Amino acid sequence: MLNVGLTGGIGAGKSEVTRRFAALGAHIIDADAIAREVVKPGTPGLAAVIAEFGPEVQAPDGSLDRDATAAKVFSDDDARARLNGIVHPLIGERVFAMLAEYAAADPGGILVNDVPLIAEAGVAERYDVIVVVDAPVDVQLDRLVRLRGMTREAAQARIDVQVSREQRLALADYVIENNGDLALLDARVNEVWAELKARAARTK
Repeated sequence: MLNVGLTGGIGAGKSEVTRRFAALGAHIIDADAIAREVVKPGTPGLAAVIAEFGPEVQAPDGSLDRDATAAKVFSDDDARARLNGIVHPLIGERVFAMLAEYAAADPGGILVNDVPLIAEAGVAERYDVIVVVDAPVDVQLDRLVRLRGMTREAAQARIDVQVSREQRLALADYVIENNGDLALLDARVNEVWAELKARAARTK
């Protein structure tokens, strides 16, 4: 199975690309979805986060209050490292289990891992191929403000804590530009998919 890491800056539009790869037949592992899964109510992950950061990070319905948690760790490197120390091993365990399941079921297939922070975490070597979804910073800002309701200042702060576009692009085997033209996006995704299929065929 060809193990693909798909990454990109916040607001670059990874989800759009992931949906297109899924429609073409890729197996998908969504790191953000797994990150939510491992801290669902009743999980050891949620209990550990509450024990570390206090009851104020738990919402009234018993779930993790993501905004309250983000406020505690966003500008505090030590707190962020403590949170990652709890959550990342749980995510890794789930990802490796899913990878084994997909590989057993479809050894000649393509697995696309939607992972926002491949560059930041220094884990590019885990993947056979890196695909970077790229968009100019002004496009990222517009999407974060218009689609996610952030202030421009908050959006810029989120972009600033990630690695630069240049650092991310340096990891890429393939780059998919996502500037908002969906026809061009479809064409590029199809082009990259054809190359991934050719790679997968060679690895059988």
